[in-house]
Amino acid sequence: MNWLKTIATAAILHAAAIAPALAGENLSAITTAGVLKIGTEGTYAPFTFHDASGKLVGFDVEIGEAVAAKLGVKAEFIEGKWDGLIAGIDAGRYDAVINQVGITEARKQKYDFSEPYIASKAVLIVRQDNDDIKGFADLKGKTSAQSLSSNFGKIAQSAGAELVGTDGFDQSIQLVLTRRADATVNDSLSFLDFKKQKPDAPVKIAAEQENADYSGIIIRKGEPELLAAINKALADIKADGTYKTISDKYFGQDVSR
Repeated sequence: MNWLKTIATAAILHAAAIAPALAGENLSAITTAGVLKIGTEGTYAPFTFHDASGKLVGFDVEIGEAVAAKLGVKAEFIEGKWDGLIAGIDAGRYDAVINQVGITEARKQKYDFSEPYIASKAVLIVRQDNDDIKGFADLKGKTSAQSLSSNFGKIAQSAGAELVGTDGFDQSIQLVLTRRADATVNDSLSFLDFKKQKPDAPVKIAAEQENADYSGIIIRKGEPELLAAINKALADIKADGTYKTISDKYFGQDVSR
């Protein structure tokens, strides 16, 4: 029976050896098919959502379309719920996921990420006429509207703020606008999207944390050619102004860093 085990072991090792090579052929297959299949939620404005006409639109959607164009193919979006979105890569449902997937060490153990294409920072938001709060340290003794389970809430609390519980960004902003809270610590991208929609809203960013969280395009491991092509496409759309145009459209400024 030992010879059977030897054959089985050899077969496993052989499969493991050729798997990366086969996976690495994906870029050629994408080019031949003329389509880059992209997994996304379609329910996460302003990144990936449906407009009034039902068309899939958003920042991530346009980034995906621009990257695909640089690869010489068309983007085909396949929508799915967040809980199973990344797993769809393993199942071969699509070639990549573009859906604000944060680059983490845990995810990097199983998947490959492109270079970051968007950055998010924790920002301190106050009313336009508030000159008392200039930095996070000034939150001591002040009220801050926060989702109590969020990391943003923990930041505000650690700075000495009294938390006023909310359901999320929209409610937090409203409490600041109506003076029922002095401030909110929240996501820079959410704030920029809000100001893009309501430029006259009397709120401002008083301070921002230096460290940013980054998102990237996520693909299967063992596809170095595809990863390199995606990274080159991202670099190209930043160099030719395409990225800035998309970024300005949704956020009013460059959100790559």
